[in-house]
Amino acid sequence: MSKFLFTFGVIAFGLSSGYALQVLIRKEIVHLQVETDRLRKLILQSVLLLFLPVTVIGAVWSMKINDPRVVTLPFLGAFALLSGGVLAFGLSKMLNLTAPQTGSMFVCGSFTNIGAIGGLICYVFLGETAFGLVPLYRLFEEVIYYVIGFPIARLFSPGPGVEERETVINRLKKLVSDPFVIVSVSSLAVGGILNLSGFPRPEFYRTVNAILIPMTTIAFLFPIGLAMKVKVIRHYLKECFGISLIKFIIVPGVATGLGLLLGYRHIGEGLVLKVVMVLSSMPVAFMALIPPTLYDLDIDLANSCWLFTTALLVIVLPMLFFVIHWL
Repeated sequence: MSKFLFTFGVIAFGLSSGYALQVLIRKEIVHLQVETDRLRKLILQSVLLLFLPVTVIGAVWSMKINDPRVVTLPFLGAFALLSGGVLAFGLSKMLNLTAPQTGSMFVCGSFTNIGAIGGLICYVFLGETAFGLVPLYRLFEEVIYYVIGFPIARLFSPGPGVEERETVINRLKKLVSDPFVIVSVSSLAVGGILNLSGFPRPEFYRTVNAILIPMTTIAFLFPIGLAMKVKVIRHYLKECFGISLIKFIIVPGVATGLGLLLGYRHIGEGLVLKVVMVLSSMPVAFMALIPPTLYDLDIDLANSCWLFTTALLVIVLPMLFFVIHWL
């Protein structure tokens, strides 16, 4: 119970504090020296470039899992992301949604909050070794988003998007040169090298990660709270429930089943299988709001699905905690 309350408290604090500041700014009670969008970007950039690499290096450095089957984890993560998008596309056809709505549904089904929320839950529920598996699971995440997700979303645009003429090759070039991607992959590589080197990780690192991991999650969620739109959800309840079914039942069920077939239950006393279950059960990522903004899709639908699935963590977290400790 204490682990659940701590996890939910961190998530709720990050989102609610950001939303509270949004309300204060809107009512002109608070006046910022920088624009809200600029503040959000500065916070996210600081977290991605400064704090997250420290936690990833420390967690991977201390991992004790040497089973070769772990190399399949990034592919299972990629499958979970892609299958969510395919299922959301099928749901859109069942609901007879418009093209802009279908594009938004696709990215909501695919794009998943693996890092900020998934990483925190793995750390609190399962420990530091589980947190170290998170960057491995999400290794292909950025590639899927930018090389597959964005172009597919653009197909449903009612008009030419902002990046209509950009080719897949150009997207790959941008991805490879993106400082956030470089830092993310480098952190995983450095942690892996230190792990293989045999040098013991300093004892103080455990305390550093115990502080930085929750703080990083709060810093990720605070800017998201600044952009939340609560009132529009009532117009998209069918879509929200459908995406929730995909996110919290179908994709986790399939991903966990594949994990069992791959023998994950026998790696690290089932830890890898539990990580798959947690990370494949996460809500819509805030990244899902970007393609609808770029390509004139239904941004309110995307915002509603993101907020609705994030709020459902109140129900999902205790259930998830019970199941992963039963496995």
